Amino acid sequence: MMKEAANRKWALWLMLVTWVFVVRCLSGCSMGKDSGDKVRDLEFTVVGDQEVPAELMKTIQEKQANPFKLTYSNDQGLYIVNGYGEQPSGGYSISVKALYLTENSIVIDTELQGPESGENGGTEKSYPYIVVKTEYLENTVVFQ
Repeated sequence: MMKEAANRKWALWLMLVTWVFVVRCLSGCSMGKDSGDKVRDLEFTVVGDQEVPAELMKTIQEKQANPFKLTYSNDQGLYIVNGYGEQPSGGYSISVKALYLTENSIVIDTELQGPESGENGGTEKSYPYIVVKTEYLENTVVFQ
């Protein structure tokens, strides 16, 4: 009787291990891996505050004190926002180093550039962010 119980436990354990192995292999095969290779560059426009949709601007204002990354879409296109949080002064700028499409995602790489040496950025804190508008795509956005 003890031997039967031990055999059942062993069989259940073996079935569980086999199930986990099969599920891991199948899910790995069915989910397309993104090689990260660029398919094409995306055309974009850096959007000024007046052109940002009101709903998006409200979200930006709520989040601007801390670094944030977000996306927003409407019938006009896809908006990608990267905020750098509170900075000690003004004079900061943000450049878009890359915006491109891969097999499964949109990749954006931006860079915060501080005030140039000798430039007076003032004494007031600033909250630099950039809003980039591009064509509407349903791909996941990856911030680098």
